[in-house]
Amino acid sequence: MKKQLLFLLVTILSFSSYSQISFEKGYYIDNANQKVNCLIKDTDRKNNPTEFEYKLTETGESKIATIKTIKEFAIGTSSKYIKKTVSMDRSSESVSNLSKDKAPTFNEEEHFLKVLIEGKASLYEYIEGNLKRYFYSTETSDISQLIFKSYKSPDDKIHKNNRFRQQLWVDLPCPDFKMSKIENVSYKKNDLVRFFTEYSECHNSELTNFQQKRIGNLFNLTIRPRVNSTSLSIRQDSNNPQDADFDNKTGFGLGLEAEFILPFNKNKWAIALEPTFQSYKNEQTSESSIVSGGVLIANADYTSIEVPLSLRHYFFINDNSKIFVDISYIFDFSSSSSVTFKRGDNTELSNLDINAYPNIGLGIGYKYNDKYSLQFRFQPDREILSDYVYYDSNYKTFSVILGYSLF
Repeated sequence: MKKQLLFLLVTILSFSSYSQISFEKGYYIDNANQKVNCLIKDTDRKNNPTEFEYKLTETGESKIATIKTIKEFAIGTSSKYIKKTVSMDRSSESVSNLSKDKAPTFNEEEHFLKVLIEGKASLYEYIEGNLKRYFYSTETSDISQLIFKSYKSPDDKIHKNNRFRQQLWVDLPCPDFKMSKIENVSYKKNDLVRFFTEYSECHNSELTNFQQKRIGNLFNLTIRPRVNSTSLSIRQDSNNPQDADFDNKTGFGLGLEAEFILPFNKNKWAIALEPTFQSYKNEQTSESSIVSGGVLIANADYTSIEVPLSLRHYFFINDNSKIFVDISYIFDFSSSSSVTFKRGDNTELSNLDINAYPNIGLGIGYKYNDKYSLQFRFQPDREILSDYVYYDSNYKTFSVILGYSLF
């Protein structure tokens, strides 16, 4: 087992190293307004950058460009940043650090702002740690901050300065917009992206939604039949032990996986939940000097619903192919399952109900065209006789899993 785990770890690290270098087609514009087409390393960073890494050709040397010399850069059609000097309020949203002043405190700062919506009215985002600010511009106005601030009143009650709603009402008017609509807009990315999109639609104006292109499909539902190769060993700690070593047995299972893609780091991370039906039946006969007749028969009849909760990481090979690795914490809910020991004349010696502890699963797989997948998963060391102090069991499964994503 240690060799198998070591092999999987080495494989994961190898693919991880491979996946770290991802240069995509893009461009930058320098302070002299010269546009240069290049390849830019897309790290899908959370914080707004102050620099980026680029290459002029696939085989060229990588270089670093900084905010001092660059006024704009973009990576494909998925992200775009522009350099602007803006008045920014950095008031804390932490309850313990709230100010008692309702008004924002502005300072001029130069940053790369991330473009979320570009059109008749444009929306921008700036993130630095826990600080998150949104900015906007229109065809007749330059970029300014959408103002939102939490503050404390003299009696220490928390209030909100939602001036950004007044800014939207005044600067982004639409005959179809009611004040009640504005009052329901929160100072959150999705709400603001939706509002700016509806504003452009109201005026029949074209827009570019970079946020939409970045997120893509964040949910997959996949049917996953599998072939399982399973072994089971049982040891009893007593003077008259009832032990069993069942041979490997091939069986089948069926799972339905709900996968939630996390909307950061280029959609490389996901959480999956997969209720899975599995069944294992096996019999082992051995000679034993401790039972009358000298023959000990062990029967395992184990049917359950496994529910793996998995953390998954994808490594993109190209637009259609990706490799993934995952680690799962597997809950098991058995039904009418037991291990029985009998003499050769079928006289029952013991009947042990199966009740399994959760266990870990490790997997590696390949997915094609976001539709078809193949995965290998190894589950070591599941204890299935958790109700019995003097029994130890070791249930191991190696699975070959096929997948077909419904959506």
